[in-house]
Amino acid sequence: MGYLYPPPSPAPVIVQKDVGGLVSDYKAITEVYRRENREVRLHECRSACTLALSLPNVCVYPTSVLKFHSAYHRDTKQVDQSVSADLFNAYPEAVRQRLGYLTREYRSLSGRELIELGVRDCAKPASETMIARAKPAPQAQPAQVAMAAAGANPFAGVVDGVKSFFGVVEPTRQQVVYATPAPRIAAALTQGALSGREAREAAPPPAPPVRPADLGGRSEARDDRRDAPVAGPPEPPPPVLMAGAAPILPLTFTPYALIR
Repeated sequence: MGYLYPPPSPAPVIVQKDVGGLVSDYKAITEVYRRENREVRLHECRSACTLALSLPNVCVYPTSVLKFHSAYHRDTKQVDQSVSADLFNAYPEAVRQRLGYLTREYRSLSGRELIELGVRDCAKPASETMIARAKPAPQAQPAQVAMAAAGANPFAGVVDGVKSFFGVVEPTRQQVVYATPAPRIAAALTQGALSGREAREAAPPPAPPVRPADLGGRSEARDDRRDAPVAGPPEPPPPVLMAGAAPILPLTFTPYALIR
């Protein structure tokens, strides 16, 4: 795609290398870009393509190259002074002053020179970029700010009115009483400056009762026998033979019933 064959609107027109053509064709497409406010980015542009400098939304790169020359008739190859004048007058004032006039031979201006003359650099945005932000929080009214600073509840009057209508009585908040430091309590007890209730509350708790040495006839001395051997079950009595009977098993055999 070139200057005469742009992409669908509103995409920018990027001119990589345009060697020019009929001035009438370039003038027509330039007016289309002007109405659409299309952005035109020039890399290499020659002859009639330089009409793009008349657009308000045109830009160049520092490495761009634009080549200017006078217009000539397609068939006779003779310079057309009228068309050349229209072409020259379409350029910005700073560019006209740098060129001075058009000749049959090419005269080139680099993108860096054109940027110094006021043509926009394509690396910079055409307008200020808008940054999307979250919806700002609503500003508090002066009365609300004053009430918040004072620690007041804006609905306190309504709440009090409802409680009064239904006869709701809030319990009185009791003040928290902090314990008296130990040195002050000791001094107050010594001097007798505390009342009876204050003295009872400030007195240390009683010590637990002493455990007796013998509980249920068992003494702690029993601990000394913890390592004593534990007696096993008694040995079974030896078997007794009936009169006239003969032993079937050896006398050392122990019946199952006697095994424990």
